[in-house]
Amino acid sequence: MEPRKPFLLRIDPALWAELEAWAQDELRSVNGQIEYLLKQAVAKRKGGAGSQAASAKTPPSH
Repeated sequence: MEPRKPFLLRIDPALWAELEAWAQDELRSVNGQIEYLLKQAVAKRKGGAGSQAASAKTPPSH
């Protein structure tokens, strides 16, 4: 497996707070929540064929 690519993300504090609360509700870290949402968006953009499969493969990260 390839190592993950770290990068800096500047984000509005209000959006961060929303993501943080959402991540807590789903027992994920904020980073894990953002990655989960991005994977869903990419799968949907590609036609949705793997959107449920991709989300099922993404375990919560703490």
